Amino acid sequence: MRRLTALCAAAGIAMSAFIVVSPAQAAPWSLVRYDNTGYCQIWDSGLSFKPLKWPSDYKMIGKPAPTLNAAIGERDVLIKKGKCRG
Repeated sequence: MRRLTALCAAAGIAMSAFIVVSPAQAAPWSLVRYDNTGYCQIWDSGLSFKPLKWPSDYKMIGKPAPTLNAAIGERDVLIKKGKCRG
């Protein structure tokens, strides 16, 4: 039983050291506006792939937002101004 406890403690310490060593990167959120519909989508810029360009093209609009809530707020402002469709 002591070996199991020691093994679990060692695993926990190793995992916490790994988490502390790797820096947390907050991916900025961007707004994507599709040309043919005007629909605006919130996109996580930290993803390794880009939004689908077929059947229409898109543009990244606005400034990248640091949080999802900020991106939602920016999208809502652009919808009220008529620059995006929700």
